Amino acid sequence: MSDEDVIFLNRINEYAEKELGDIDPQKTHVSEQLERLRPIMQQLAMEYSMPVEEVFIKYMDLASEANAAADAQFRAEYGDDDVLDIPMG
Repeated sequence: MSDEDVIFLNRINEYAEKELGDIDPQKTHVSEQLERLRPIMQQLAMEYSMPVEEVFIKYMDLASEANAAADAQFRAEYGDDDVLDIPMG
């Protein structure tokens, strides 16, 4: 992921933390969540001269890439097991 991609992703994530921090994502429709993110996506669309739909697609791609990288790092640190070995004392 390029530095520009990281900045792009971070801007949306930081905005989302402020805008969506008070909602339960399990109980809030995705359409409502996206509507609350529309201002930052429109701003980025203007800055990058791209349609808002492309901003959304890029965001989803970058978020998936970041999640995969975080998962790979976790597995590298803690192993490939799905179960953590926590000592029961």
